This record gives sequence, structure tokens and C-alpha cells, in this order.
Amino acid sequence: MYRTHLLNSMTEKDVGKDVVLSGWVHRRRDHGGIIFMDLRDRYGMTQIVSDPEKFKEAHDVLNESRSEFVLRIEGTVGKRPDGQENSNLETGKIEVLVKKAEILSSSEVPPFEIDQDKDLPEDLRLKFRYLDLRRQRMKNNIIKRSEVIKFIRDFLEKEDFLEIETPILIKGTPEGSREYIVPSRLHEGDFYVLPQSPQQLKQLLMVGGFDKYFQIARCFRDEDQRGDRQPEFTQLDLEMSFIEMEDIIDLNERLLKDLVKMFKPEKKVTDFVTLTYEEAMNLYGSDKPDLRFELPLSDISDIASECDFGVFKNTVEGGGVVKALNVSGGGEFPRSYVDSLEAIVKEQGAKGLAYMYLEDDGSFKSPISKFFKDDELKAIAERCGAKKGDLILFAADKWIKCCEFLGLLRLKIAEKLELMDENVFAFCWVTEFPLFEYDEDGGKLNAVHHPFTAPIKEHLELLDKEPEKVLSDAYDVVLNGCEVGGGSIRIHDQGLQAKIFKTLGISDEDAESRFGHILKAFGYGVPPHGGIAWGLDRLIMIFQNEPNIREVIPFPKDQQARDLMLGAPSEVPMETLNEVHIKADVKK
Repeated sequence: MYRTHLLNSMTEKDVGKDVVLSGWVHRRRDHGGIIFMDLRDRYGMTQIVSDPEKFKEAHDVLNESRSEFVLRIEGTVGKRPDGQENSNLETGKIEVLVKKAEILSSSEVPPFEIDQDKDLPEDLRLKFRYLDLRRQRMKNNIIKRSEVIKFIRDFLEKEDFLEIETPILIKGTPEGSREYIVPSRLHEGDFYVLPQSPQQLKQLLMVGGFDKYFQIARCFRDEDQRGDRQPEFTQLDLEMSFIEMEDIIDLNERLLKDLVKMFKPEKKVTDFVTLTYEEAMNLYGSDKPDLRFELPLSDISDIASECDFGVFKNTVEGGGVVKALNVSGGGEFPRSYVDSLEAIVKEQGAKGLAYMYLEDDGSFKSPISKFFKDDELKAIAERCGAKKGDLILFAADKWIKCCEFLGLLRLKIAEKLELMDENVFAFCWVTEFPLFEYDEDGGKLNAVHHPFTAPIKEHLELLDKEPEKVLSDAYDVVLNGCEVGGGSIRIHDQGLQAKIFKTLGISDEDAESRFGHILKAFGYGVPPHGGIAWGLDRLIMIFQNEPNIREVIPFPKDQQARDLMLGAPSEVPMETLNEVHIKADVKK
């Protein structure tokens, strides 16, 4: 027997009991011949102590043991002496006198200290991830991840959902991101891909009559990495039949509120706000707005069109807009800080950043104020809600760029002014995204989400004449400026689906080749349906207040999509490539 008790389970009630314990040596202290150790397992820690006079053999084993050795000990639970209790441990009022000890496994000196929560180079942590997982921070993250996923499963089971697995090896149907390709050994020259999401498969489950489906789904995208992306990630995938957008929103709001109540009860949760995509961009410069603070944008295009400042006037005449961001108290910002903000937006493609300080005497201090009449300056201040001591920043460009430039500065300024309240969870829904976006490089329309997203009913007639104006029946759920989920009502009409493919420039032959399976299925009676997918890694990252999703994934890739622990990706033998009919021309 390796253990009778877990290392967090003993209390004063167990004093006098004989126990068997197993775990890792967390800390070791030698006090004049008597050895104290904290023995650690997944559940907690217990202090064990040697007595060299009574139990010399056991003492000798402990004397030989070092950090991260795995021990099995037999001993008796005793009460710690008064004044030596440890209130930071669940077992802090007891200790175990070791009578027998055995080293189950020794350890080399670890490349970093397991018992301390120090900042470490990420490449070192990822190379030795199995050691990093022993540290308290990572252990807490992985346990919380498991608990959150179990809670979701239990909630959806009570809502009559079925958990159904879908294949990992599927047909390639390019929908946006690059896919990982898997060669077939049995079918020379043919390939599987790893799914970007179970999108088409869950729709086919709706055709199959399973009206409430969910899955904790593994998804794969071959795209550039950043803090909230990984080559493989985990989604809560969910689909329902005979529903409308309001049904999806209701279910997800209830689940999210219950999750917060269970796992982050200390957070103040704002009411769920619903914004259209256009409203979110106009007000906050982002389709995933952080609503923990205000700092709204204002459109001053009508005022700018009448001024004598050529940049503003010409932009409006050319079909662009002029937008402003008022920073309350921003008059305290030095010019050097404003210059740093300009550098930020220039990196994103802006031509520049105009500004105005509102002085205490009511005047406007700015290189561009001379191009505005007094009534125009007053109108701008009123439009922005600006007052004495404020700073107004301006962007002039195409609508989308103008919104994005100031939306980026809104976040930078909120960070500087510490407006992002860590004690608040601000959720919102963003709806009515454009159905299509124009690809200037390709000279064609692309689907903003995917080609199975339904247009809103009021815009069906625009598909033939002005498809770029069509809005979608899509929705994203946002938490503190991070998109944690997105979905849509799907197209369930075969004719409408064919029209969407045609609008996207997908020929009948190409549509049949890529999507023939789902088009065929749509000929056999399809219920109205829709769904959503959450980025579980992102949600848990926010719950755990971590800076990126790598901190809540047991074995993540680094920012170059490499597995430093296993050494992947790696070369494979030529005979293996020959088996799957692949010829490698790249030489390293």
C-alpha cells in the first residue's frame, strides 16, 4: 500500500493514528540532526519529521533524500508543538513522525525551484513542462480547467444536451484559416485534414435529428501564434435546432452567470449589454469592446467637413470619417506621451494623430486649432463631452481604420489611467456583423465568419444587388474586451446556401467538390438551427487572471508553434514518408 491518506486530509482528529503517505519532497530542513520535510502530492502538503534515536533507518533515508525525491513513509500523526503551527497548510496543526521510509524514485537537481513561484523564462518552463506542472500556480490552473469543464458538462446535461464526439480526420474544406494536412497511406495522393472546428459535422448532427448537441472539441489551425492562439485549442462546441438567436443568448448567459457564481463569486458582474457590430465599432473602436470603462468615441465628420483643416476636410470629401476620443483629465499628459500614442497608431497604418488640449481658460491648445472657427471648436467639445483639463485625440481615415486606430488608443489610455477594474466582469453581446468582407488582394468577397452563416431576413433582397451591405444573424460574446465565444444562426435552405456560394465566387463544381456532402444532406429536410463555440482556453485564462492561454493548457506550443518538451515538429525517416507517398524536397 502506497498511501492511506492524501497529504491534505489529516487534522488534529487523526493524532495518534498510524498512516502511510507517499509524495514528493517539497522542502527539506535539517535542524540539528532532526530532519523536517514537507511532503507534497496533488492535494496538498504534510510535514514529516525524523527521530534519529528512535527510528535511525528511517532517519537515514530522509537524510539521503533531496528535493523532488518521491518517498513512501509510514508513521504516526502527532500534534505540532504550540507556536509551530502553519496556518498556510490545511495540515498545519499536525506532523507525522516517520518510522519507516523508502525512496520510490530519486531526482536530479531540477532546472528551477519547484517550491517557489518565481518568474522563469518561458522556454525553460515549456521544455520541462512536467516539472512546471508541479508548481502551485500551474497546478491550480489545470485543476480549475477540469472543474470548469465538468461544470459545463453537468449544466448542459440538465438542459437535455447530448455530448457527441466528431471525427478528427476529416475532409479538407478551406473556410479561412490554414488547415493541418494528414497524408493517407492507404489512398495514395489523398489527404485528410485536422478540423478547424466541427462546424459542418455539428450541422449534419442537426440534420440527423440530435437537436441539442455539445462537445468539448479539439480544434486545429495552422496560423501565426499570439497570446490567445495555439495551433491546437479547445472549444465548447454547441448546436441547437428549432431555435432563434434569443434562445442561444439566453442559454449562454445562464451558463456564464452560473460559471462566474461558482468559480469567481468575488467578481461584480455587469448586466449583459447587446450592441450591433456598427454600434460597437462607432462607440468603442472594437468588435470586442471592453465595457469596464467608458471612453467612447465620437464622430465629428459633419463638423470637420466645414473646417479649414485640409486633412479632415479632404478625408470626409473622399468618403472617410473623422472621429474623436476625449480623455477626461488628459490635459495632464505631456506632449511626449501623445507622441508615443501617435507612434502606436502609425505602426498600424495611420498617417498621424491630431490632438487638442482644453486649457483652464477655455482655449484650445493644438497645432490644428487655428484651422477651426470658435463655434466649430465649441461644437467639437460638446460632441465629445469635453471640458477644461481634457485631451481630445482625432483620427481621419476610412471608417473601419478610423475606429480601429482610436479603439487601440482607448485601451492604451485606459491601461495608463488604470480604468480596467480587475474586480469587474463586463459581458456583452455583439450582433449583426457584416456577412461578407471585401478582399482587396483577391478582388472578391469573403465570408466574415463562414459560408454557412445566415443573413438576417430583412437583408435577403440585398444579396443580388448590394451583397456587401448584407448583415448576418451572427453573435459574439465578449468578456472584458476578449471574445470568448462566437456563433450564428445557420443557413438551412438549400437554395439560399447555393446563392451564398455563388456570391462568394464559388462555382457549382467547386461547391460540389468542397461541400457536396452538406448540400446533399440539405436535400433531406433540415431543421432551422444555430449554435456557438466558446474558446475555453481564453475563458479559463480570464478566470485565472493569466496573461495568455499557454498558462492554462497542460502542454502548449510556444509562440513559434513548437513543442519544446517533445521536440516537435521534427523530421521523420524517409521510409515513413515513402509509406504515405510524400516526397520531401526541403533540406535543412
